[in-house]
Parts: sequence; C-alpha cells; structure tokens
Amino acid sequence: MCVPRHTWLRRFYDDESGVLIGFSIFLFMIILLVGGIGIDIMRSEMNRTRMQHTLDRAVLAAADMGQQLDPKSVVRDYFAKSGLSDTLTYVHEDTGLNYRVVTAKAKTETRTDFMKLAGIDSLTSAASGQAEERIGGVEISLVLDVSGSMGSNSRLYNLKNAAKDFIDTMVANTEDGKLSVSIVPYATQVAVPEKLFDTLNASINGNMDVDTALDPDELGVDAASNQQGYSHCLHFDGSDFNSTTLNPGDRWTQAMHFSPWSDYDGRSYDPKRLVSTPVCRTDSASEVMVLEKNQTTLKNYINGLWASGNTSIDIGMKWGVALLDPSTQSIIDHLITEEMVSDDFSDRPTKYEDGDALKVIVLMTDGQNTSQYYVADDFREGGSNIWWNDSEEIYSVYVGVDTYDNNNNNDRTDDLFYWPGHNDSNGDWQEGWYDHPYGNGEITTTEWIKHVETYCKRYKRNGKCKKWGNTTTYEEITTTVSENGEAVQLEYPDLWAYTSLEWNVEEHYEPWMNDNDAWNDWYYDVRKYVGTSTKNARTKAVCDAAKAKNIVVFSIGFEAPSGGQAVLKNCASSDAHYFDVDGLEISDAFSAIASSIAQLKLTQ
Repeated sequence: MCVPRHTWLRRFYDDESGVLIGFSIFLFMIILLVGGIGIDIMRSEMNRTRMQHTLDRAVLAAADMGQQLDPKSVVRDYFAKSGLSDTLTYVHEDTGLNYRVVTAKAKTETRTDFMKLAGIDSLTSAASGQAEERIGGVEISLVLDVSGSMGSNSRLYNLKNAAKDFIDTMVANTEDGKLSVSIVPYATQVAVPEKLFDTLNASINGNMDVDTALDPDELGVDAASNQQGYSHCLHFDGSDFNSTTLNPGDRWTQAMHFSPWSDYDGRSYDPKRLVSTPVCRTDSASEVMVLEKNQTTLKNYINGLWASGNTSIDIGMKWGVALLDPSTQSIIDHLITEEMVSDDFSDRPTKYEDGDALKVIVLMTDGQNTSQYYVADDFREGGSNIWWNDSEEIYSVYVGVDTYDNNNNNDRTDDLFYWPGHNDSNGDWQEGWYDHPYGNGEITTTEWIKHVETYCKRYKRNGKCKKWGNTTTYEEITTTVSENGEAVQLEYPDLWAYTSLEWNVEEHYEPWMNDNDAWNDWYYDVRKYVGTSTKNARTKAVCDAAKAKNIVVFSIGFEAPSGGQAVLKNCASSDAHYFDVDGLEISDAFSAIASSIAQLKLTQ
C-alpha cells in the first residue's frame, strides 16, 4: 500500500529516537578538538625546549675563551649536529682582550594536526640566549730595551714618559689587586734581584745541583753553590727559548761577571772596583721588577732606567714570558715571603687553563738583536794563571815550566812567572822573569861595593906625607830580601770581575807575547758570543711559545731598523698588535695598548 509523502515526513518529525547520538557526536568533536590543541601545543613546546637547550649549550661553548674556534662556527655546529640548522636565525660575537660575549636567536614552526581545524596551521616558537666570559685579572710584562742606543735622540726620555702614562692608565682602570706588572729591562743581558736568583738551581758551569745560596754580603765564588756573587744573570741555551717555562729546579747556567769592552782594572782602586760596563749589570735600577701593583713604585722604577750595552731581545722576552708562566709560581711565593711581592699575588702567575687572568706582554726595542757575549767554558771556573798580591797591588803571570831558563837560575824544570813592570814597596822597579809570583819568595841581589884606601906615596924629610895615593878594591855583597805581601792565585770568576779582558791582554801578555797570539789566546778564545741570526731565531721561538699559550703580545718598534722591525712583527699577536713609531709617537703606542686593555672594564 502506498503511504503518502506527507504522512512519512510527519512520522519522521514525530519520532524522537536517536536524538542523543547527534549530541554525543558533537561532544566528541569538541573533546577531540580540545585534546588535539593540547597535543599541538605540547609538540610545539617540545620543539622549543629542544631548540633552547641546543642554543644554551652552543653559546656557552662559543663564549669559552679557552677554545680556539670561531664562536659563530661553534654555535652553527651545535645546531647542525642537533638537526636544527634551519631554526638558527641570528648569531653575534663580541670579543675583546679579556672578554667574549656570544648572542644567538632561533625560531621554529610546528605544523598543527588539530588546531588547523580552527584555522591555525602552525605554531611559532622562539629561543634566545647570551653567554659571556670575562677575565678578572691582568698580568703584564713590560719588556723594555735599555741598550746603549736608547741613550740617543731622547729615546729613553720619551720611553719613560710613555711607560709611566701607561702605568697611570692601567692602575686607574683596574681594581686593586687585579693588576700585576713586571718590568724587564734588557740590554746584553737581563739581571734579576738576588733573592729571585737564589731560588734558582744556577751555577757557573750549569752542571751541579745548588744546595746553598751565596751569603748576600759575600762576593767571589761560593764553593757550595758554585756561583759567582758579583751579579745575577742567566746564560740560556737555545732550547730554553722553545717554551715559556722557567722551572727553578732545573739546572741553569749563571752568566759570568765580566766586561768585553772596557780597558779597565778595578784592583788598583781602594777599595777595589768591579769592571765598568759589565755584560750583567749590578745596580738595582737594572734588575727586573717582579709583580708590582703600586703606581708610585712602578713609575719611580721607570725613572731610574739607564742605557748601556748591546741588544738581546730574545733574553728580554724569555724573562717576560717566564714571569707570566705558572712554572715560576714558587719563585713568587718566595718573594712574597721576602716581602718583595704583594700577597695579593699568591696565586700568580695563574694557570693558563684557569683563564682567571689576561696575560699580556709589551715588547719594545729601538734596534735589533746584536752580539750577546759570554765567557767560554774553559775560562769560567777554577784557578787562572794570574796571581795577585793584594797588599802590594801587584800581579804575576804564570807562564808554565821554565824550559828555556828564562829566569836565569840554571833550572829548566821550575815554574816560570812573568812580573809586569811595577815599583815594589821599596820603590824599586821590578819586571821580568822569576820562579815564583811576587810576594811568595825572596829576592837575592848581588852588589859590588867599592872600597878606596889612601896611602902615602912620598914622604918629606920631616916624616910627613908629601904625596898621597889611592888603592881601590871591590867587595861582592849578596843581599836576600823577603818580598812584601802574599800572592794568591785568582779564580777565573774573580779575575774577570775586577779585570777586563782587554786590560788583561794588554798588561799581562802583550809585553812578552806576539800581539796577535796574545789577543787570540786571551781575548777571542775567552770572549764568545751569540750572533744576530741565532738570536732572531730564538726570539721567534719564545714569541711563538708565548702565543701558543694565549699570551697577548704587543710589540713596539721605536725608530728601529728594518731587521728589528721584522723580528717585532713576527713576535706580535697580529699585525694590529705591532706599532712602528718615531719620537713622541711612542706615547701614542703605549696609550693605544693601555686603552685596548683598560676599556674592557677589567673587573670580575
């Protein structure tokens, strides 16, 4: 039977079964949408968290001043290895001498699965971070040329003013106790304070362990330490320049106290005087100043610098880096005990890996490496062939066995000594060949005494003498006289300390030797030297070692020749760290260096 359409629609309208199913579907869709939104948000937050963690680790690693890679590359590498390279949007690096700041930003989009039903196709998440490392302390070594040429053209005067202004700037911009400055004045050699030298295992032959340091009030050679007490310089070997270390426990060779230049003898003075213009200076104004912080003390020290000698850039740099190297920390501890260094610096030189201090060298010269003189091994220790009578101030020269009987005593097996021409205490001139040094024997002289007797040749009748005559006879008189004083054999270090090489040749050997032989045997065989090319190579080696330890090296060529400029450029940390200046421009160089450090706000 056919039901009319209106009847069917009426029945459907009146039927209430299935109403809850539709409502349930609606509720399910609402629940599904809300849950989906949470899932989309959770996924977005997971991606953001992963991105932020990657960014945090990246900027921390990049800001570490101990790592040598490009900071921006470090950040990019972290993101690449995490598969997030596409999210990195910004990397910035700000690096100075004692700080590094790295900033990075990243952004990611997470495609939505549920929120797109509401018209939101993706969620954007951003991350940003900044890491900073700053070094709180500063250790500086000023390595300053005080060779003879610095006395010309007002160079030393201009250097002093520039260096003092540098000190003012550094002190004014640094917290107390954060800045330590060592000053290394160098010429032919570098002299150090005696209390520093006493910490070193140094001897004149470099082959023995030193157990006992010299008494500070004694000069001469100490048997226990095998050191000469006149001056305090080290004679470095070539291999010493390959590293920044100066280990006090190693065996070091003490430089001899001698003069290769002057024609001078100090024993004739009362009191005796050491040789003038020695290779190793002895005055406190020429000794290294170690880890000082007091502004006035530093500037007064700079005022006392004076010019003399050759140029040894390599030795100056060696001491400059050594005073920044942790190997010398025990030396600093000793000097603190001796109240020569502030106890603020009990942890210095700091370890390189700690990164607690910026280490800086400022190297300055007006020249180039020149000859560094030293005494050959055969003339460094033991008895010399020169004897000295101190009370009579008379030398004697031991020549050897008297094979040709030069002293005319009919003995060809005894010792032969030459006495240089002199007046003895009796005013008698003494010179020539003898079998002993003056003062250790007797002088036998033979003298013929003339006797004249008068007699009468003819008498008068009255018995009186009319004519007198003379009879002459001679008597041989032998006189033995003990020599005054006592001759003592001089040790080589004592000989050179008061008698220059040149004076020794001219007074002791030229009078009886062939002049060429005298100079070859007693000057050129005694005085050896390290030449320019070797010293240039040594300078490069120690500069490279310093830079490998992240020591910042500034160098200043002050009216220097091309050879010196080349050495300084190679030594500097970069071309921007080298300054070529004339005249008053040296102040500009020191000012620029000080500003480069001071503007970094050197505080922790």
